[in-house]
Parts: sequence; structure tokens; C-alpha cells
Amino acid sequence: MGMTMTQKILAHAAGLKEVHAGDLIEANLDLVLGNDITSPVAIKEMDKFQSDEVFDKDKIALVMDHFIPNKDIKSAEHCKCVREYARRHDITNYFDVGQMGIEHALLPEKGLVVAGDVVIGADSHTCTYGALGAFSTGVGSTDMAAGCVTGKAWFKVPSAIRINLTGKLQEYVSGKDVILHIIGRIGVDGALYKSMEFTGEGVAELSMDDRFTIANMAIEAGGKNGIFPVDEKTTAYMKEHSTKTWTVFEADPDAEYEEELTVDLSALRPTVAFPHLPENARTIDEVGEIRIDQAVIGSCTNGRISDLRIAAKVLEGRKVAPDVRCIIIPATQKIYLQALEEGLLKTFIEAGAVVSTPTCGPCLGGYMGILAGGERCVSTTNRNFVGRMGAVDSEIYLASPAVAAASAVAGKIVSPEMI
Repeated sequence: MGMTMTQKILAHAAGLKEVHAGDLIEANLDLVLGNDITSPVAIKEMDKFQSDEVFDKDKIALVMDHFIPNKDIKSAEHCKCVREYARRHDITNYFDVGQMGIEHALLPEKGLVVAGDVVIGADSHTCTYGALGAFSTGVGSTDMAAGCVTGKAWFKVPSAIRINLTGKLQEYVSGKDVILHIIGRIGVDGALYKSMEFTGEGVAELSMDDRFTIANMAIEAGGKNGIFPVDEKTTAYMKEHSTKTWTVFEADPDAEYEEELTVDLSALRPTVAFPHLPENARTIDEVGEIRIDQAVIGSCTNGRISDLRIAAKVLEGRKVAPDVRCIIIPATQKIYLQALEEGLLKTFIEAGAVVSTPTCGPCLGGYMGILAGGERCVSTTNRNFVGRMGAVDSEIYLASPAVAAASAVAGKIVSPEMI
């Protein structure tokens, strides 16, 4: 029996001719990632090890992004801990205020991940890099600690779901709608510890930003990872951003999949996930009258330049509703600058929105947009769990940047063609 794309990458990293679903393997790592929340825990674990050395100072990335610039004393102490560790070990890829961005947008932008890599990160949305044809997955801080010291990690080889994409997206329908539709179909545990492997002619119709968004939310279906085949768009992206050598792995024709489903991109409508799970997906036509208090456009899921462009297109010449707070967060400093140079920030400010420095911010209830009791928010983030963005009785509706921007104008959840 042949191997899936993920299985081939893991076999290569483990120095094995082949692997099969359920095998336990030890794989060499190409990158280990931590942030300002998870790294301090890992650092404390590393302090217990007899070795005080990291396996490779060039293959560790530490990104201060969740509470940066620091919102309080505790977050400042966390960042100080990581900052001192990075200095002590001369970590090459350390990103702090002025250089940082939201980690899962920043690392591809910096060219730190390419096709064929094996990446672990102490953050569940590390699966984002599957858009580049890499195996990437979230781990706990203890696994991050072990990875930083040994350069290796243990994995149980996942089985796979093949998701065949056909057709072409309509206007104002994006990668966010694709993944919300899929999660709505299979549920938040529909891909539990499985590799979500995207194939089909429809892949070529998706931008790299669409693919990053879809891979980012593989974890919201329980997936071990999400992964896309390497094509001309992938190669062009890597050539623009990276000097690393990459390896392209392709699934065997006889690879075994536990499940297969087909998604016709042309049939999709703007999709919204209702509280309090991403699987509670409804098309915009099924939403009804949902008034909102806040709209957030940003995060590692949807804070890229294409996301800001579509938001600006919707907001241009319009005003945010008087009772709505619209918060826009570019995912990296480069994206922030590009949005400035393109005049997008002017459009946002004239519309009555506020623009933040790059940060995860409100996505995990950090800051820059915490919700009060009973408030509703439409957000381009990736989770809408109880209390995720603030008060336990607040509500989060997940949507695309186009829907979030249109909703900010209308004061209720709508798509752009409805305003």
C-alpha cells in the first residue's frame, strides 16, 4: 500500500523507507516554534535537562505575539523570560516588538518553512504551514522543550482524509468559507488525529493566503495537520520568501485514505460559524437577524494583505455602524507597512475602524478587543468557544474578512452584496 503526502514526509524525516498509519516514529525536526505564552513553560522544562545547549540556534523560532506590546506585568515577565533565553542561546529567529508579527503569518513570510519540512510548535495552529507542503503540527510546551534540545520528536503516524476540491470560488467567497464549510460537514472531531490532505483541480484556484487559512483551521476539525500539494503558486511563494532548499513529496496513487469528500468551490456561499463551536456553520442566507457589537479582522487565520484588501474594498466610502467597534489587525509589520503604502489604513480610519499593531490580541481574549457580558462579535479568528474573547456569556461568530467588514457597516451579520 502506498503512502500519503504526510506519511512520505514523516518517513523521510525518520530515515525510514516507509511508514504506515499508527506507527510510532522519531523524526528529525526542521523547525521548533514557541511564543510568549508557551515558551516560558518550555524554558522551565529545559532548565531541568542536563544539557544547557539547543540543538540548532538557526532552527528555533521564538515569536512574541500574543500579548505584545505587553499588556500587563505578567505578560512582561513572560517576554523577559523568553528574551533572556534567546540572548543566552543566541537564537537567530527571535522576533520582538518592532520585528514581530503573528507567528503563523510571520514564519512563512520570513521563509523559515518550506515544502518537505517537519515543524512542531507550541501552538495549536502550527498546522498553518501545511499550505506550503510541509508537515507541521502543534505540540505541548514539554514537547517543544525536548525538540529544542534534541532536534527530534516522537509522532504516531496519522491516517488521512482526502478532500477533493473542484470548481472556482465566487466573489466574496474565500478560504475561510471553505474551511468553515468543511468543519460544518465533518464536525470538530471529524478529522481527529488525521491528516487533512487537500487535492483536486480546485486547489489551483486557491491563492496561497486561502491555503494558509484552510490549513490553519485543520485543528478545528481535530486534524493532526492539514496539507496541500506543491504547485506553481507554492513554488513561486517559496522562491519569493525563502533561500532554503525544499523537497516536494507527492502522495502515491494507491495511498490509503480513511475517508474522502468532495467540495465544489463554485457552490459555496459566504459561511458563518455560530457560537460556540466552529462546526456550527451556516451560509449567509441562513443567518437571520444577528446584531453585533464588534467586528475583528485579523489573526493568524485572516490578517494577511489579501484579507485587508478585501476589507478595505468593502469599507471604502462607507462608515462603520455607530454601535459597532471595528478592530483591524495586520498580521505582521510587513503587512502593516504594505497596507499603509497602499492606502488601506486611510480607508479603515475614514470608515471609523481602529488599526492595531500586529498581535494575536482579542483572538484568545488577550487584549485589544475583549468582549463584555452579552456582547456579540463577528470575527475572522479561528475559535468561538465559550469565553474565548472575553465574558463567558459573550458570543463569537466566525466569518471571512468580507463578511466581517460588511457586518461592521450594517451593524448585523451580512455579506457585502447585502449592504
